[in-house]
Amino acid sequence: MLLAEKEDDVVVRLEDGEDVHERLQSLGITAGAVVAGIGMLRDVTLAFWNGQEYVEHLVKGPVELLSLQGNFSLKEGEPFVHLHTVLGMPDTLVVGGHLMRATVHETNEIIIRKLPGVAMERRREPSGLFGLYPRKP
Repeated sequence: MLLAEKEDDVVVRLEDGEDVHERLQSLGITAGAVVAGIGMLRDVTLAFWNGQEYVEHLVKGPVELLSLQGNFSLKEGEPFVHLHTVLGMPDTLVVGGHLMRATVHETNEIIIRKLPGVAMERRREPSGLFGLYPRKP
């Protein structure tokens, strides 16, 4: 991972073979936004919440990472990144959803904005989802 940071802006380049969630969570950001992400992925697991559980779909890849958005928070006391994505398939169709797992293929270029003065925490809700609870620290 290559990283450049100025004040609250972070630019990250993930390299081939890196685990997207693992590397982003290793930044230790507990209140922030994934503003943009592009590149390529493989071994992707997308999910869709059907109201009771996440239904997972495997996309082997490689595929184009057309859009990556999400946020950083604390979940059960640990840094957590919640990501959604849109992927371009080789036939130019697109798929998207909640990004559960993914491995970088070639490279990813990700822009992050830290949110100082904001605390963000995920808490389990009656539905089973972990909802985002932002607040002033």
